[in-house]
Amino acid sequence: MFPGLAAAAAAHRCSWSSLCRLRLRCRAVTRGPSNRQEWQNLVTFGSFSNLVPYSHPYVCTLSQVKLYSTDVQKEGQGSQTLRVEKVPSFETAEDIGAELKAPLKPDPLQVRVKAVLKKREYGSKYTQNNFITGVRAINEFCLKSSDLEQLRKIRRRSPHEDTESFTVYLRSDVEAKSLEVWGSLEALAREKKLRKEAEIEYRERLFKNQKILREYRDFLGNTKPRSRTASVFFKGPGKVVMVAICINGLNCFFKFLAWIYTGSASMFSEAIHSLSDTCNQGLLALGISKSVQTPDPSHPYGFSNMRYISSLISGVGIFMMGAGLSWYHGVMGLLHPQPIESLLWAYCILAGSLLSEGATLLVAVNELRRSARAKGMSFYKYVMESRDPSTNVVLLEDTAAVLGVIIAATCMGLTSITGNPLYDSLGSLGVGTLLGVVSAFLIYTNTEALLGRSIQPEQVQRLTELLENDPSVRAIHDVKATDLGLGKVRFKAEVDFDGRVVTRSYLEKQDFDQMLQEIQQVKTPEELEIFMLKHGENIIDTLGAEVDRLEKELKKRNPEVRHVDLEIL
Repeated sequence: MFPGLAAAAAAHRCSWSSLCRLRLRCRAVTRGPSNRQEWQNLVTFGSFSNLVPYSHPYVCTLSQVKLYSTDVQKEGQGSQTLRVEKVPSFETAEDIGAELKAPLKPDPLQVRVKAVLKKREYGSKYTQNNFITGVRAINEFCLKSSDLEQLRKIRRRSPHEDTESFTVYLRSDVEAKSLEVWGSLEALAREKKLRKEAEIEYRERLFKNQKILREYRDFLGNTKPRSRTASVFFKGPGKVVMVAICINGLNCFFKFLAWIYTGSASMFSEAIHSLSDTCNQGLLALGISKSVQTPDPSHPYGFSNMRYISSLISGVGIFMMGAGLSWYHGVMGLLHPQPIESLLWAYCILAGSLLSEGATLLVAVNELRRSARAKGMSFYKYVMESRDPSTNVVLLEDTAAVLGVIIAATCMGLTSITGNPLYDSLGSLGVGTLLGVVSAFLIYTNTEALLGRSIQPEQVQRLTELLENDPSVRAIHDVKATDLGLGKVRFKAEVDFDGRVVTRSYLEKQDFDQMLQEIQQVKTPEELEIFMLKHGENIIDTLGAEVDRLEKELKKRNPEVRHVDLEIL
């Protein structure tokens, strides 16, 4: 066997049977000098190709045999390097026999190991890299301010609009410090329990002190400036509601006097109507005062929906108290008609009620027109969408009151002319039906508002375009903009950021010479990990800063947008 072929067979795992056939054929060809030309033809024209596998092709010549093979090396995703090995030339059959007896030299095995970062197992709960504020560290871990002075302080981007950055502490450092101060977790738990009991006791004492303070102010008078809650009743919807309460209260009193004097079913319906209006508008005043309260931890988005809630309850009250009693009294009048006394006083009271209710209606209409103009909406659309629920209730109640006075006066006039009390009972049923329609409209519109109504499509489009025109944003998805009431809007969207723009924004603030030096110093996988973790965290902070910038821009250009939630896609 030829050594070059033997080496090729050993390196490339040729089968034993193939080698045997190759050896017999070579011996037959090289048996004598006369067969020299046949051997040349065999080698030159590549007849060995039928005997050696095709996985690694080779070329044989008379003076030199070259073996071509592939050495697979892992470079990036993989590459193949062509390796050429020279085999000693064959001049005679004796040289071939000498080479055949030489020992085989195994080819060196080249292996390149891929450097892979070991995956870390964090478990289901990992808090070692958490940051907490100083207030939370003091409250949850029962520490003092002096204890925090000894810990590492880290400056981070502030989530609040009034501050750019604030100081935080590593949770692991705080936990270790609390164990150092209290000695054990059991002692820390006992201290937390004692502080919780002390907090409950403090709240009870605070409630008692506030009650005593209110009694003191009621007795001696309050000399402090007028509060924000009181000021809302001197302008806007609060003013409209207070005017309606005063007028409807007087109307209710005089209508009850007229009903007692005449016994008219229509007058009773009007008295009940005015009473329900007065109670409902008192409920609206309560909703207005609650809606301007400052948000607290239990209600982070404020109490603006209290206006819709009070208007919804008002609509239910109109239906139950106004429409229900009017229908009941009208039906009883039809079943058991009663003679009616002189209606002169009733007409006078109805005329005064018509004037007062009309004045209140004009106040409500003017307020709604002003608000609709400020929103860029038509008067009809503003009312139908119940953008100002308190003024809407006053408008509809006063409209129903004016129409109710007209219906009651007409039916009472027919009764006085014909002497038939059935017309008066039909007037009571008509007023009840009118109140039922108003209550149904109020219930429907306020329910829609409480369910979370979207703002105008033009406003949504304007907000979306503002985000899409920013260079760091690729696309906007799942946009939701809901009306929170009182002109407040909550905007939420899924934002697909352009990582290249965000990274460039970070690189623009870096020293490139220093960064190049850091890159050149990276020699090992551990150093590469440290370099990537450092700049990776800074790029994530830059992405958070981009989110804050977009939120501030939205609020600045659209003052009605109070809450913005941009989620990174």
